Amino acid sequence: MLETIHFQYFLGALVSLLVISNPLSKLPLFVSLTQGMSEKHRRQQANWSAIYACIIMAVSLIAGNMLLAFFGISYGALRISGGLVVAAIGYQMLFGGSSPNKAPIVRRDKDDYAFFPIAMPGIAGPGTIAVVIGFSTEIAELQAYRDIAIAVGWTLAAIVCTSLASWAMMRYSDGLTRRLGPSGSLVLSKLMGFLLICIGVQFMGSGIRTFLAGS
Repeated sequence: MLETIHFQYFLGALVSLLVISNPLSKLPLFVSLTQGMSEKHRRQQANWSAIYACIIMAVSLIAGNMLLAFFGISYGALRISGGLVVAAIGYQMLFGGSSPNKAPIVRRDKDDYAFFPIAMPGIAGPGTIAVVIGFSTEIAELQAYRDIAIAVGWTLAAIVCTSLASWAMMRYSDGLTRRLGPSGSLVLSKLMGFLLICIGVQFMGSGIRTFLAGS
């Protein structure tokens, strides 16, 4: 039973991160920024983008609680505000056609886009970081150090899997873009938006319960 509860951290984090990061939405960004690059250089950009994104999310998971303590932010406040952000992103995707972590991109005369803007804010943007810190607050409320270590391990595994999914989309971006087409991308974006709203509401409900328990 305990192992099942621990594994739920992996499943919950994996679904949430895949939805909020939406690897398929990175195809147009990656393709546009790497146009004219050699195949070897594009492969390097995909590799380093996934590595950078994984590091950003892992640091957010491990150091998130320290940042909250430093600024005096309660777990309940973080979950409610993070849930609002995630739900707002989902609403925008569902009714406005935008993707999460979207940021204006300006093409510059350089040949390295791995860290900015692909890894951050492309893959590991504000919404993704909010989700990761939200999970870190839930893990911090576990009582036993063994449970905390196992939950962190499962969540880190979900972060690695999410980064690998983004890497795969970028690595095989040309063929995937042709197969999916504009209509497929739009349908997927709407579905992801609805799931994000559900995740945001769940975070807000958890935050409200934490507030009520502490009052």
